[in-house]
Amino acid sequence: MPAAPDGVTSARLEAFSDGVFSIAATLLVLELHVPEVTQDLGAALLAQWPSYAAYVVSFATIGIIWVNHHQLFVHVRRVDRTLLFLNLALLMVVALIPFPTAILGRFVSAERDSHMAAAVYGGLMILMSIAFTALWRHVTADATLLGHHLDPRRARRKARCFQPACSRLWPGLGWHSSLRS
Repeated sequence: MPAAPDGVTSARLEAFSDGVFSIAATLLVLELHVPEVTQDLGAALLAQWPSYAAYVVSFATIGIIWVNHHQLFVHVRRVDRTLLFLNLALLMVVALIPFPTAILGRFVSAERDSHMAAAVYGGLMILMSIAFTALWRHVTADATLLGHHLDPRRARRKARCFQPACSRLWPGLGWHSSLRS
């Protein structure tokens, strides 16, 4: 892999990224706790279903993000400084996933705060979409970053797939529903 001016290759960027993805996925399990019970373990485990559901959804989400990240970098032949920083922004969002997951697992069944928990989680997913969009737009805006197998104009048209269309809806819907409850 060709190196960036500062010596970072896309392979090195991908290895660092894989480490962040792995740590974020592993941190999710820390919110699953053995219940403190003296009688019915089954009921106590069942009562923690929101944490299990949040774990499964977030682990799958991190997995999908990792696959998409891998697919994006299949098309990258050269890394520049801007790409490194955009990738760091994406990884910062990935590293945050355990936090709203814990909030969602704890408050999704709370009558008063469930909408806010969902809005916080959804907000992070919008940030993820924005980070991916910025990354892809940067890669497709500079033909020297793209592999020879990909036409930059066609790639830019495909960038519309990553655009955070729901970001225009989320602020109104998320906050409206949290205020209503």
